[in-house]
Amino acid sequence: MKHVLFELTMPNNNAWNGKWSQAEKLHCRVRTYAYRKNSTVISESLKNVLSTKGCYYSFGDGWGAYVSIRECTGAEKTKFSKYSKGFCGYDWMIDELEKYGRILDRKERQDMRAEK
Repeated sequence: MKHVLFELTMPNNNAWNGKWSQAEKLHCRVRTYAYRKNSTVISESLKNVLSTKGCYYSFGDGWGAYVSIRECTGAEKTKFSKYSKGFCGYDWMIDELEKYGRILDRKERQDMRAEK
């Protein structure tokens, strides 16, 4: 098993004081992927996630989120999960990182919905 830590920050914002109100709190998710140590078979999701150290997303209104990515141990998983204040409803960013290896921009997402 491989544990991957996704940590959310808001490095760009247009808050009145220039700070995200949740900046001092830990916002993360740890996802676990099935993986055999000596196997060359790695799931597409895990490949996509490990292909980058992080990804920035612009909301287009002055706000921007950054999701940093790194592997962690089982002990770290427990610690991070215990102290995390959640992912603020942005789990879809992790889903897109798993599926595409990046976070799609708003137009790409709209175009995909229009194709359906």
